[in-house]
Amino acid sequence: MAKPKKKKRNSKKKQKTSFFWSFCRWVLILGLWAGIFLGCVLLWFGKDLPDITKSATFERRSSIIVKASNGSILARYGESKGGNIHVSELPDHLINAVLATEDRRFYTHFGIDPLGISRAMLVNISKGRFVQGGSTITQQLAKNLFLTHERKLARKIQEALLALWLEKELSKDEILSAYMNRVYLGSGTYGFEAAAKLYFGKPAKDVNLREAAILAGLLKAPSRYSPHNNLLLAKKRSDIVLVAMKDAGYITDADMTSGNMTPSLPHRKSKAGQNVRYFTDWIIDGLDDLVGRPDMDLVIETTMDTHIQTHAQSTIKNAIDSADEASYVSQGAAIIMRPDGAIISMIGGYSYAQSQFNRTTQARRPPGSAFKPIVYLTALENGWSANSKVLDAPITKGEYRPKNFANKYYGQTTLSMALTKSMNTASVRIAKDLGMGAIIKTAKRLGIISKLERDLSLTLGSSGISMLEMGTAYSVLANGGYRVFPYAITRITNGEGRILYERKKPKSYQSVIRKKHAREISKMMENVINEGTGRAAKLPFPASGKTGTSQNSRDAWFAGYTDKMVAVIWLGNDDNSPMRNVTGGNIPARIWRDIMLYGNSKQKPEVFHNDDSGITGLLGRLLSNDNNNVKNDYSRVND
Repeated sequence: MAKPKKKKRNSKKKQKTSFFWSFCRWVLILGLWAGIFLGCVLLWFGKDLPDITKSATFERRSSIIVKASNGSILARYGESKGGNIHVSELPDHLINAVLATEDRRFYTHFGIDPLGISRAMLVNISKGRFVQGGSTITQQLAKNLFLTHERKLARKIQEALLALWLEKELSKDEILSAYMNRVYLGSGTYGFEAAAKLYFGKPAKDVNLREAAILAGLLKAPSRYSPHNNLLLAKKRSDIVLVAMKDAGYITDADMTSGNMTPSLPHRKSKAGQNVRYFTDWIIDGLDDLVGRPDMDLVIETTMDTHIQTHAQSTIKNAIDSADEASYVSQGAAIIMRPDGAIISMIGGYSYAQSQFNRTTQARRPPGSAFKPIVYLTALENGWSANSKVLDAPITKGEYRPKNFANKYYGQTTLSMALTKSMNTASVRIAKDLGMGAIIKTAKRLGIISKLERDLSLTLGSSGISMLEMGTAYSVLANGGYRVFPYAITRITNGEGRILYERKKPKSYQSVIRKKHAREISKMMENVINEGTGRAAKLPFPASGKTGTSQNSRDAWFAGYTDKMVAVIWLGNDDNSPMRNVTGGNIPARIWRDIMLYGNSKQKPEVFHNDDSGITGLLGRLLSNDNNNVKNDYSRVND
């Protein structure tokens, strides 16, 4: 009986051996096919590379011209470029600052960094979102030299192939020099030589360690970390760069002396009348998403209305200049849009010459009661009407106990009157009943993307929101409930007139708010202007709006619209200090009225339509969150 058992064991051993060799054979076959497939992919995407590389040039483009809607020139970019420099002319700490943050293995990899890509993938997976990229400096140069910035796999493959080609054709120092001469560093500057002269008034070879770290920090977000816009934020970003340099072994604590760590004061531009640069700088900063930065002259046509821009600028400046000194107001901003999202005016601050920080897009300020229409719109969507009852009285339960302005309460009132008089306690009672989640969802549908705190104080506008977001949200209300995406560029052409980008008017718009609710909230906001807190904004034609004042009058807003224009006005101080006797219902309301009175006659109503039978209509119905849960009276909601 022992012999058969032996045969059985031998049989099993032969089966295992046969399976192993079969597995290896299939792996080999699959590997060969995978190699053939990869080779075909590379050949397909590499077929155009010879033609692309023939046009290689390492000079930056000559100019970018930004035009208004009437064809007039708003700004020219390109005059702020420095001469081409070689890395041998730059201090080690500037080169190392760039390498530490962008590509530490630049001098050892072959154009593509597998370790960097793997690390970025692990970080992105751990964070659950895209937070790091794995592109090397060579890949970034290849993208800037030859390709658009469209986010497609084909473009990434070509970028990698071009990086390999650059590594073959050029030395590492030549690649790094070309990168440092071409990269965009904010305020219309290209290259580190131009940026050093603009921000610190000195050539790049003379910058100290702190200044080098600030310049390298601009690579992440040129506008956000510009020392012209926010010196404190620029220094914080440079601290991160310095830590990276220490971690990479480029510097030690001994290098961080007081002389090396003190930046020159930002070199301010002294030209007057440059407030349009808030708009054009914002245009340039967003250029990558449309056409990248091709090596050619560009002409950018925009939606800017120069007449409204000039009028709005002078109106804000005169209002601040004529305000009582005891008011303590030093800054003002405005963004004016059409209901389809087109930006026709952007006043980023009192003076571009004094500060290039754009308060319409970069600042996140509490809008105060200007946020309340979102709360009341949510109530309308959940079955209530303008005549539904609510109690306006002191809140005596719970931790959050807001008060009304001047401690004035109205008792039993309607939704419409509560919004008209901007009653805080009534609004909080509405929010308690609706739930903060529902209100936040409405805000997101309207286009607000800033983080909104999930607490009752949000009802009174405590979370910081940009003016651009507020303008977008009010545009949806102005156009009858259709989603809009703010835009300012209509067409981009090269120096020869070839169209690189052209915005097409949407054939239909996605409805995110039902028309009846948009009409009802607009009517309630008309009452705000006609008989409520916004009476100073009253116009000789129908208009809807809302005042907003944050705690201790640190921010004063007025936001509103007609069927032709949407305008958001803000007054305050950059250091967040309180103003005195300035509320959304006085100076901002008067500025808004002046601008709307001037500009409304120059605009035409936008026609909106959608296809309720298609997928767009389905999405709109799903997003509108309408239901039949009618609550005509919640005056007893008292907590």
